[in-house]
Amino acid sequence: MSGETPQAFAVRSRVLHWVMAAMILAMLAIGMAMVARLGVYHALLAWHRPLGVGILVLAVIRTLNRHFSQLPPFPETMSAAERKMATWSERLMYGLFFAQPLVGWGMLSAGGYPVEMWGAVHLPRILPASPWLYSVLRPLHTVLAYAFMVVVLGHIGAVLYHALVLRDGLLRRMTISAKRARGAEKK
Repeated sequence: MSGETPQAFAVRSRVLHWVMAAMILAMLAIGMAMVARLGVYHALLAWHRPLGVGILVLAVIRTLNRHFSQLPPFPETMSAAERKMATWSERLMYGLFFAQPLVGWGMLSAGGYPVEMWGAVHLPRILPASPWLYSVLRPLHTVLAYAFMVVVLGHIGAVLYHALVLRDGLLRRMTISAKRARGAEKK
């Protein structure tokens, strides 16, 4: 890698981002459908658990990738306060990448439910069976889901603001294309 600061995220970072985005949007949709349509709850749960574990695994991979990657700078159009907010909202999102699936896994464990992945493949319990613990983790899983939805919508809203209003090249840093962003292009 040259000593030059990249103007876009590394290709692997962009791929991981968009795979994670698709998984999270699918998970949020499945979670809402599980609550809204109890008749299909168990069918959706069969997708919900492995997808949650997949998000957890991808969160580990993304965290390691981020630690060993050089990040592009924020656009010059972002004030110091916006940069701080973007940094903290990103940290919150990464925290939710870990917390939400772990709370779900812990909730199932505490409830004495098998943590089924596919067929006979089960994950080990990470917490002892405890009705009290289950009663704490169940609503926490829901609260975290709503928090996740708010953070994701805020993230999407901020990106759309930069892409459609400011047109400062922020989105191009993360798009998957053959062309690398060449810095903020003001129009």
